[in-house]
Amino acid sequence: MLTYFLFIIGFYLLIKGADLLVDGSSSIARKLNISNIVIGLTIVAFGTSAPEFIVNLFASINGNTEIAIGNVLGSNIANILLILGVASIIYPISAKRNTVLKEIPFSLLAALLVAITANDVLIDASSSSAITRIDGLVFLGFFIIFLYYSFSITKSDDDINKMPVKELSYLKSIAYILLGLTGLVLGGKWIVDGAVTIAESFNVSQSLIGLTVVAVGTSLPELATSAVAAYKKQTDIAIGNVVGSNIFNVFWILGSSAVIRPLPFNTASNADILVNVVASIILFFAMYVGKKHVLERWQGIILLLFYFSYITYLVTTR
Repeated sequence: MLTYFLFIIGFYLLIKGADLLVDGSSSIARKLNISNIVIGLTIVAFGTSAPEFIVNLFASINGNTEIAIGNVLGSNIANILLILGVASIIYPISAKRNTVLKEIPFSLLAALLVAITANDVLIDASSSSAITRIDGLVFLGFFIIFLYYSFSITKSDDDINKMPVKELSYLKSIAYILLGLTGLVLGGKWIVDGAVTIAESFNVSQSLIGLTVVAVGTSLPELATSAVAAYKKQTDIAIGNVVGSNIFNVFWILGSSAVIRPLPFNTASNADILVNVVASIILFFAMYVGKKHVLERWQGIILLLFYFSYITYLVTTR
């Protein structure tokens, strides 16, 4: 019972820790006269991806690779089908031209690269499949390219300049950072330990727990951000947050995890990779169906139906 309790508390600590880390780091960056653009693209972006990163870090170190891969795939699927589905039902989501023509295709590329790098058995006729350290380094290389692209577009994009930063004293900022890091570490460890225990108790795969409970839990910051952005009709933030998160999850988080420890891949998870790729394709074409570059409410309902169908498939087959 203690493990289950810590598992639930772990999600709170993980999300609150990321929030405190972002607030403390952003405040210090502001005091050092670092621009909002840099704060937004580095501290805030990395901070919102911290829950997935910490969970994967512990999963990789402990050898729970099914959780590490399942967390990334499950988060990316939930980001598109669940989070964008909910956000577009709250208010139709309009996307910027750059998001449609560059960022969504880049997230699709990330999904396809996972499919290629993870399938040594199918592609090379190897005896086993794994996302290796070399694959991880390739992912990190693409991540650097994405960061370069992100910085380049800020020259003609004023939205990031409007990002509010909480003003804190140096002492309070440092306290926020330390508390945030503590929450992330404790929360991440308790979630991984709890996920392993739950999988063993219910005799299900760690992959199932990673794809569902852990993935949705670590995606809560994105869900909250996109839902609030849709409610406030700041819809480009809602979709940009999701697409950026998907790119971070593969190139930064999965790449780092593979560098720490190669991730053995079960070919049964190809179904999850396929759903991830198809979800990215659906999102791209949804931008051209109905109102151009707009994800409408009826499309959001379809995304949610796809997501619940996928969860039903997971529960009945894993």
